[in-house]
This record gives sequence, C-alpha cells and structure tokens, in this order.
Amino acid sequence: MSASNRPAGSGRLLTGVAWATLLLGLWLWGRGITDGSGASSAPTTGDIAAVGRPHGVLLPAAHAPIKGTAPERIEIPSIGVRAPVVARGLDKAGGIDPPPFAKSQTVGWYGSGTRPGAAGAALLVGHVDTETKPAVFYGLSAARPGAKVRVVRTDGSVAEFTIDDVQVFTRKRFDARKAYGPRKDGRAELRLITCGGTFDRASHEYNANVVVSAYLTGEKPSAGKSA
Repeated sequence: MSASNRPAGSGRLLTGVAWATLLLGLWLWGRGITDGSGASSAPTTGDIAAVGRPHGVLLPAAHAPIKGTAPERIEIPSIGVRAPVVARGLDKAGGIDPPPFAKSQTVGWYGSGTRPGAAGAALLVGHVDTETKPAVFYGLSAARPGAKVRVVRTDGSVAEFTIDDVQVFTRKRFDARKAYGPRKDGRAELRLITCGGTFDRASHEYNANVVVSAYLTGEKPSAGKSA
C-alpha cells in the first residue's frame, strides 16, 4: 500500500518500496528463484545501529526442533516486546499480508510457512512506528545477539530462541535467501522483520529492512504436558 492511498493516521511502516521489496523477496524466495547479492552494511535504523554478529559473544547450543504449533504471543524482554501474534496469509499479488495498520502493536506470522519451533525459519513481521508513536518492533534494531525471544504457542508451550544475528538489508541489495532462508539446515529458527534504514519524509518510505535472526535453544512444556 503506497503512502498516497493509505488511510489517514494509518502508520508508515512497511509502506511503499520498502514493504514491496520485502513482499517480493518472500514471494521469490518461496519459489526458489532468488539470487541476491548479500546483506548491506547500512549503519542505522532510525537512530539505532544494527550490530550483526559481534565477535566474543558466546551463544548456547541449538535445541533440536520440536513439534511446531501456531504462535500466540511473542516476548523479547531485552527490548520490552510483549505482543500478540496473528497469522497472515498471502494477498492477491502473492505477498504476505501485513498486520493491519490499526493494530500496530500486533506481530504478523506467515501462517503458511514454518511454525515456530519446527525445523526451518518461521517469519514474523511487525510495524516499527506509526505517524504519531512507536509500534511493536520500534526497538528491534536494538536487539543484540544472546538476547532471548520467547514464543508462547497455542498449545500453551513456550519455544525459547536466542538471537544470533541482527542485519539491515537495503532494498537495492535485498537478498531474500539470506533474509528468509535457514542459516543452518535442520535447525529451528525465527526471522523478525521490520522496516529500517533511513526514513525519507519526501517519499514517506524507509529504504531498508531490519532482519533479526534467532534459533531454538529451549522449550517450556505446557502446564498439562510432562517435561
């Protein structure tokens, strides 16, 4: 949806070219035909730097994939995120339908893709801000490797992930395989995605996407399930 035909006050994340690039990349990646040129070294998302994977950060061993069930809530304590998750499908153009602008504090999960905890990369997207206030993933680029991400699932279990990478991909050098594809075969992973880079007030667009990668490192069974 372009800035010119959005409802007034509907927010500015995932609009115009930045969102179109994200959707097109997902569409192409899902069909196995993307051949991008790699991640960008763009330094900022708003006023916050993305850090990649710094040396010296000790990360825990990966947990084996678990039965994937639909996500209900996501928690990222280090950046103050506690938000509901809703499944989103594909629109008529073949792209994932983002969360409604009216629900800027809600995270969208690509429901036809990997479920959090199962092998592969589960994709979650959220708004960075609206025209008047921060949205659910406003602080996403401040996330750091080693931080925890908890996904509460519909069966009551909690899939616990550890962030291992934070990157900014510019729309001109967007690599859908690196943004969406698994980093290691057979591992259960998450991708948390929002808009980033520089916001151009003239065009009402961001010029990049922030992509946070995390992998499964633990599981908390539901109350009715033995450990």
